[in-house]
Amino acid sequence: MNNSIDEKYMQRALELAERGIGSVSPNPMAGCVIVHHNQIIGEGWHEKYGGAHAEVNAIKNVKNKTLLKESTAYVTLEPCAHFGKTPPCADLLIKHKLKRVVIANQDSFPLVNGGGIKKLTDAGIEVEVGVLSEEGRVLNKRFFTRVEKKRPYVILKWAQTVDGFVARENYDSKWISNAYSRKLVHKWRAEEDAIWVGTNTAKYDNPKLNVRDWQGSDPIRLVIDKQLSLDVNTPLFDQETPTICYNAKKNDKEVNLEWVKIDNVQWLDEIFLDLRQRGIQSVLVEGGAYLLQSLIDQDYWDEARVFTGSPSFTKGIKAPDLKVIANETLNVEGDKLELFYKDTFNIVCK
Repeated sequence: MNNSIDEKYMQRALELAERGIGSVSPNPMAGCVIVHHNQIIGEGWHEKYGGAHAEVNAIKNVKNKTLLKESTAYVTLEPCAHFGKTPPCADLLIKHKLKRVVIANQDSFPLVNGGGIKKLTDAGIEVEVGVLSEEGRVLNKRFFTRVEKKRPYVILKWAQTVDGFVARENYDSKWISNAYSRKLVHKWRAEEDAIWVGTNTAKYDNPKLNVRDWQGSDPIRLVIDKQLSLDVNTPLFDQETPTICYNAKKNDKEVNLEWVKIDNVQWLDEIFLDLRQRGIQSVLVEGGAYLLQSLIDQDYWDEARVFTGSPSFTKGIKAPDLKVIANETLNVEGDKLELFYKDTFNIVCK
């Protein structure tokens, strides 16, 4: 089969995989398309963490299983070779004697990392790896960052005025961006494992940091409050959603609320170590300026999404400085949205 046909079906597999965003972490998103004589006979994707993998769902949707022996499976990530929440998908493909398996990315997770490919080739199945590999890396940028860099994928987000402020001198920031931009932010919240703010943002904005204007799950809430200065009645401590308060004073735990003591100097390193140990794969950082700039200065970021609204404050709290040029600029009903990507995965702007 030629490259253009392989890419056509792999593109479809990637589209299917993306449907799992916000639902499968800490697993990677994965899609599978099964093709027999240039006709799709089965499709599937990993729909929910702990549920069936893409290959299982795709094979389940094939009505005539006898066709599998003469079919090609297009999978976005190397089929797993180990027992986890589900049996190895490589074994399933071998059981049904697929003729060919085309893979976008080898899985760098240590329990897989070539093991699935070896199983398939040892069983006599033709395997090709690397079709739309760049797009596959972008799709699973969260997963690959956690596995390879040993930390969550970090997305910075803020809204700034046309004259470069994120808040007035009294920390008031309502409203710099418009209603459409704010709705988009709720969509983003539903796509990430955790959402993170600093002390002043929690104190002056009183955010709930949940998903209200979009359908999806609430992320885990993270807040830094080194001296435990926040009011106990702040919305972040309502215990409605799992919340972690990083501080320099105590370790404690209640229902949906945990205090984690961190070092006053190496606080960022300790927080990222804790997030890694918890299996948190991605974090959306919504402020404030000090936290955002700290992450930028210590190179703890992968992506930034910056809104510029129409208001002008003249003076106030300055916006963070990324010192890089935006990869892409969009218009969100009058707000400017700039997207910045680090070179981690050679991300292709859509």
